[in-house]
Order: sequence, then structure tokens, then C-alpha cells
Amino acid sequence: MTTTEYNKCVELFSDNIFRFALKSVRDTNTANDVVQDTFMRLWQHVKEVDFDKVKSYLFRIAHNLMIDYFRKNKRIADFELVNKNTYSFTDEYSDIKEQLEKAVNILPQIQKTVLMLRDYEGYSYGEIGEIAGLTNSQVKVYIYRARKKLKDYLVLKGIEL
Repeated sequence: MTTTEYNKCVELFSDNIFRFALKSVRDTNTANDVVQDTFMRLWQHVKEVDFDKVKSYLFRIAHNLMIDYFRKNKRIADFELVNKNTYSFTDEYSDIKEQLEKAVNILPQIQKTVLMLRDYEGYSYGEIGEIAGLTNSQVKVYIYRARKKLKDYLVLKGIEL
């Protein structure tokens, strides 16, 4: 990859990686760090990476950096451990987007990652498998389970789908 191609990658993919990281880590500074570290690692291997495959390479690096972040901070939460009393329906204003974001943040990290890559970023199962290091069938299972948990959570909140 040339320096011009590297600069084009920064221009094309930095916003997408930032959104992807921000949805996972929920902190602007950390998401910026993930983007910066991702492109720093690309620069370190710029001669080895093919420009045609750089998108999945970048998202794989970002995904791995976020896994490292969560391991370091031990913020991975298990959906089954969440107190079900916090789901109770109230007559207060509830925006579907806010509720959906809350539900997505409850998901295990791997389900959250594959769901965001599929539904927010529009990647194919094969691309998600490359990024997350999973097979196509594993990706499909994680996405199915994540969507099911989201649906169950929203039904418990009394939100009509």
C-alpha cells in the first residue's frame, strides 16, 4: 500500500471506525484512541496490507483493540445477570431509540459487535467473520441471539415492535 492509499483509507474509514468504537465503548475519548491506534497499527504494517482488503483489516484491528479495552477494564456484562426489575414498564416518556441503545449495551460484547457490524455498518456475514475471527454460522448465531435478546428486552419494557 502506498502513502496515498493510506491517506485515502484514513479519509474513507476513520468515521466508520469511530462510530463502531463509540457504540461499543460509549466514551468519545476512548473511541478516538481506538481510531488512532487502529491507523497507527495499519501504518506499522502498511507494506504488508493490500489496499483492497484494508477495510476488514481496519475493523479487525479496532475490534481487537476494543476487546483489549474491555479486558483491561472488565466491563463485559452478561445479559442474564441483569436485574429484571429494572425492565419494569413505567408511564414515563420512553424513546424507542434510547431503549434500543440501552438494550444493545446489555448484550455480551461479541453479540454487540456482530450486531453493530451487520445492522449499523451493513457488513456481510463473511466480512463480519473476517473482522471478528468467526465462521459464517457463528456470526449468524450471534446475530440471531442478539436480536432475540433485544426483542425480549423491548417486549419486557412494553415497547410495541
